Amino acid sequence: MSSVQMTGVADAIQDALRPVLRGRLPVRLSAWDGSVAGDPQAPRVRLRGPQALRRLLWHPGELGAAQAYVAGELELAAPIGEVLQHVRRIGAERGLADPGPRMRDVMSALRGVVTIDGVVGRRPADPAAQLKVTGRLHSRMRDRDVIHGHYDVDSDFYALILDAHMAYSCAYVTDGDLAGFETADYTLEDAQRDKLDLVCRKAGLDQRPGMQLLDVGCGWGSLSLHAAEHFGAVVTGVTISTEQKAFIDKQIHARGLQDRVDVQLRDYRDVTGRYDAVASLEMGEHAGDKGYPDYARVLHDAATDDARIVVQQMSRRGKHPGGGPFIEAFIAPDMTMRPVGDTIELLEQSDLEVRDVHALREHYAWTVRSWQQRFDRHRREIERLVPPETVRVWELYLAGGLLAFEEGRMGVDQIVAVRRRQGPTGLPGVRPATWSDPRG
Repeated sequence: MSSVQMTGVADAIQDALRPVLRGRLPVRLSAWDGSVAGDPQAPRVRLRGPQALRRLLWHPGELGAAQAYVAGELELAAPIGEVLQHVRRIGAERGLADPGPRMRDVMSALRGVVTIDGVVGRRPADPAAQLKVTGRLHSRMRDRDVIHGHYDVDSDFYALILDAHMAYSCAYVTDGDLAGFETADYTLEDAQRDKLDLVCRKAGLDQRPGMQLLDVGCGWGSLSLHAAEHFGAVVTGVTISTEQKAFIDKQIHARGLQDRVDVQLRDYRDVTGRYDAVASLEMGEHAGDKGYPDYARVLHDAATDDARIVVQQMSRRGKHPGGGPFIEAFIAPDMTMRPVGDTIELLEQSDLEVRDVHALREHYAWTVRSWQQRFDRHRREIERLVPPETVRVWELYLAGGLLAFEEGRMGVDQIVAVRRRQGPTGLPGVRPATWSDPRG
């Protein structure tokens, strides 16, 4: 009789992983044979079959675990955010991140896991929700495929998670508790309105009506529509998402903005003309490292000599500039984040002068908590719109993103820049109060 048959699958997993984990399992694990192991006080995790372990053999670490969760082969009895926080805390206490496990411990763990019946076998098929893109990195066709995979979902799905502006980027919280989330007195709509006001004022759209604004990567049109309606701007937005363009076009007609907003289905690299102001909210991450000089050059070339350029962009330090194996497989395969200083250097290499940097990391944590709150509130409606795998992808996406912002592994910044030139830039000599509080 094998040791697995004598002790059960859960104990066999714990014994195999003990050298790598430097202790018992950080969760209470239930296996498909009814066996249980791990900390009795920890969150409960259930493996429905050996397929989950097989995924981890083929993709050790985050990706294999994420695939098993998305495919429904790994079930959690507690909210996924609580489980992630608990596991990361135990990992930090045991010092598992640095320098990492020794190779001999990894090999010992593998030898123990492969003795479990059904674990060894062909590589499991990737979950249907996992994105598949091919072609040259950041070619126009590949970029369209990446955007299509994440954004060209029925807009009704995003409307259940986002605010009424359909702003899929960090809000700016000017009221309430930054450590909390939206309330009846200060909602996500309020915070996104304050963000849009802030961007418009930083871009100088409050200086005079009729200014020409270029919105690069306009999403569902939150900034384009807001700038036209509330600041009198004439806006050109560009997107490569057909679903987003269709949504904005309906909004343009519903609000009577046909003479003020024009949204083009166009790659940002094909932008022509010059504008009085340029803005780009969380689009630069999708340009990647190789494509960022082209992206920055487009911002530069599209701006008139007196124009302000506002870039809102996520930052990340350390390894996994793409956000980690899960994000790179299920959300944005070719995204690149970097320390904000590196982004500033890339902008300056394109002959832009950076004039202001505004860190908003805590505001993004607040934003994601509010998205989670809406996701949970509308879960039944979401489940009717998208497959179960997509629901689980978003559970993991929101929980993991929130943890990254709370722990400081990711940030987000608003950067104001102008075309480099001799003499005054035209920017105010004193930082305006409305750049701190758009209602100021």
